[in-house]
Amino acid sequence: MRLAGMKWWLLMTLMVASSAQADMARRRDAIVEVVQKVSPAVVYIGTEQDVESRFRGRRSFMEDFFGGGREQRRRVQGLGSGAIIDASGIIVTNDHVIRGASAIHVVLADGRTLEAEVLGSDSTNDLAVLRVSAKQPLPTAKLGTSADLMIGETVIAIGSPFGLAKTVTAGVVSATGRTFRAEDGTVYNDFLQTDAAINPGNSGGPLLNVDSEIIGINTAIFAGGQGIGFAIPADKVRRIVDELTRFGKVRPAWVGIDTVDLPVQVASQLGWDRSYGALVDNVEPGSPAEQAGVRRGDVVAEMGGSRINDSEDFDTRARGYPARSPFPLVLFRDGNLRTLQVTPVEFPPRLVESLAWERLGLKMKEARGGLTVSGVRPGSVAQEVGLELGDVVLRVNNQPTPDSESFREALLTARRGRSVLLLVRRGRYGYHITLPFQGQRL
Repeated sequence: MRLAGMKWWLLMTLMVASSAQADMARRRDAIVEVVQKVSPAVVYIGTEQDVESRFRGRRSFMEDFFGGGREQRRRVQGLGSGAIIDASGIIVTNDHVIRGASAIHVVLADGRTLEAEVLGSDSTNDLAVLRVSAKQPLPTAKLGTSADLMIGETVIAIGSPFGLAKTVTAGVVSATGRTFRAEDGTVYNDFLQTDAAINPGNSGGPLLNVDSEIIGINTAIFAGGQGIGFAIPADKVRRIVDELTRFGKVRPAWVGIDTVDLPVQVASQLGWDRSYGALVDNVEPGSPAEQAGVRRGDVVAEMGGSRINDSEDFDTRARGYPARSPFPLVLFRDGNLRTLQVTPVEFPPRLVESLAWERLGLKMKEARGGLTVSGVRPGSVAQEVGLELGDVVLRVNNQPTPDSESFREALLTARRGRSVLLLVRRGRYGYHITLPFQGQRL
């Protein structure tokens, strides 16, 4: 009897276990499988940053004007997410997650904490590449493609919102090719939109499809909105990460097209009956655009598979393609749409001096005191604001410019904007000057 009872108990135990396994198998849908597969490759990123502030007691006029006062330092901590894309310890995240950090640590899914170094970062595309060293190969997530995304398809976001590690949310692809303005005024272009919940701390984490592939890097939420999040498309991520891994930065690329917004009257004369597009106003001789067959008067309808809304949209989107990364350009000409393949190249050195001289009215040279103004073009914006020979340019758009090379890089990065901010020293004093760009955009 006792033996029979034990057999009955064992049989019931096996039946219950089998039923539980069947129930779990029934509940293990595509989202669960993605989370179980990819979660080990998602990391928490913590940062520390030393911030300087000035303590003011009784102030003098000079302190008010030139920013005097006693400096104080305080340490600010930040957080974000990231994804391991190479077993050797290569991690992709957002630039704004690690920008200005004096120390970066990465917490792996198994609880290990590793110090990270920055291989490269790009504020324009809000991407950064980190590297950690581990004794064993690390789990990875596969970087997929965003070219074939379907509106409405299921996506999964994994990250650390508000420091809550391993948080999973799900939703759909709400839209592609989105443009939005961040709270600091920065305009971001060609983004994915999703209703998967994305909160502070999700930045840098992966947006995944049901095949467990990264189709975007989560980067922002829409202030005041609910169910509106944005991610950098995987195809752009791949281009930028390759540049950052190989060169530590995104090399300034040159297409050679200058566009303007398309007035309704001009669009009507050309036969273009759409509410989007940018008009090609100039094509630089010998440029990649000219070689590809772009002409003045063409309407740029699409770039890289996404519509071009206006001139600013074209400029911003073009910056997302590094040198040697070809993209399709759909043009409207003579009543027909045609597709051309354009391959940007590195910005030619011969045009850098022309850029500074023609658009700002400045010539620069290296001197013992720093990078100094050696020429001011009559009638230029530089002359209008009172820049003089011997003035030292310390920063361009907050990028230090101790030499000619750094000045060129900073100017090339800023060239698509409407203006450039200079920090200039004259004698013992420094002051900020905003110079609007003149002429055509190179």
